[in-house]
Amino acid sequence: MKIELLNVRIFISKNTVVTDAIGNHRNEWKPFYTCYATAAGMVVDDSNIDFTIRWCKKAAEIDSTHFRVEFHGELYNIADVDHMNFRRKSIKLSCEKVRR
Repeated sequence: MKIELLNVRIFISKNTVVTDAIGNHRNEWKPFYTCYATAAGMVVDDSNIDFTIRWCKKAAEIDSTHFRVEFHGELYNIADVDHMNFRRKSIKLSCEKVRR
């Protein structure tokens, strides 16, 4: 993987359950990991985009049910995580834009 291709910054958040002072449980997005990535998608339609990031132990924890990506102020749900043949070099995140 060429380092110079990692030219966009993404923020990955994790969905966690928190308990308030009186015992109510609620979901909350907390910052998990930030890194540089390669973004691949259409310029006109940015509803689907793929991010390729470098592999590390923390990035290897990312799955499609508990995490989401923030890129240029927009939120993207992770639809698929591809570990690129488990070579421990890169991870590809296939994402879909969150509809509000």
